[in-house]
Amino acid sequence: MTLFDLTVPQLQKMLRNVDAWLVAAEKHAAAKKFPVENLLGARLAPDQFTLVRQIQTVCDNAKFLPCRLAGKEWPKHEDNETTFEQLHARIAAVQSYLETFKPADFEGADARKITLPWTEGKWMTASEYVIQFALPNFYFHVVVAYEILRHNGVELGKREYIGGIPLKA
Repeated sequence: MTLFDLTVPQLQKMLRNVDAWLVAAEKHAAAKKFPVENLLGARLAPDQFTLVRQIQTVCDNAKFLPCRLAGKEWPKHEDNETTFEQLHARIAAVQSYLETFKPADFEGADARKITLPWTEGKWMTASEYVIQFALPNFYFHVVVAYEILRHNGVELGKREYIGGIPLKA
């Protein structure tokens, strides 16, 4: 299994799941008759990001990961989303960007030194980056977004979190 296989398809899947959770949140707000935007500022703890910032961070991590592996620049986002519609659009933009990656983009990634802005001249291998930091960080923000919605009454379960699985007959 390649670094492409371990990353891009899974990032795409989880972004689809997150987008579906936002739809569920919109339905929940409509059923309970409150403005869905009330959820944008929700957080689990005072020192954690709000829902809107969690979604922005999920999207950022989904584009940073393959770009670092492929040695590409990622698209910039202004982090100015204030509606669910804008969050859906951000997720869609990142999904479209991820579709541009092919397995060939990851050739040579194992030889690339992956650096992070705050690591001050230190680096890690591509595999170390994916396994030890990038995927855990991505999933951390995905889980917190999920839990913010669950905490606020949106009916989501394990199936909505995991999403479809590739069963074969």
